[in-house]
Amino acid sequence: MILEILTYPNDFLRQPTKPVEIIDEAIEEIIENMAETMYEAPGVGLAAIQAGFEKSIIVYDPEADAEKRNYQVLINPEIVSSSGETLSENEGCLSVPDFRADVRRSETVVVEGLDRSGNPLRMDADGLLSVILQHEIDHLKGILFIDRISILKRELYKKKRRKALKRNEP
Repeated sequence: MILEILTYPNDFLRQPTKPVEIIDEAIEEIIENMAETMYEAPGVGLAAIQAGFEKSIIVYDPEADAEKRNYQVLINPEIVSSSGETLSENEGCLSVPDFRADVRRSETVVVEGLDRSGNPLRMDADGLLSVILQHEIDHLKGILFIDRISILKRELYKKKRRKALKRNEP
């Protein structure tokens, strides 16, 4: 089932998520629906909070290949270490429509969490995967990528978005 993706300025996006305690059929269904929604959007990652679930779950696929659907799942992910700095050029977000910007991110990250079976997982990531993980884990903390750009660019986007919403544009 395709889920509705919440968009800025929806206040729900600013809430930190709650850890998943039990991976049951309901969680499996959320994961499947999130993946379907991510590919439909199309995007390379989606956090549960973006789909209206207060759960600490992300799905991602750096290749964004809707045919192969080789997406990955991280439950209760945390960045345990990071190093270096890189500029994520032209970063965008399904919850921040019609806006892209350069964002400073860590070059590499080490992430720990659970896989969809509940097994502990630790992974080193760099490049696009590192950016995706940082972006989606930010969502789980109530942080949007526009929070990581200059105040001026952020305010210009907010003003543009308010005008679009007043005109009933998506």
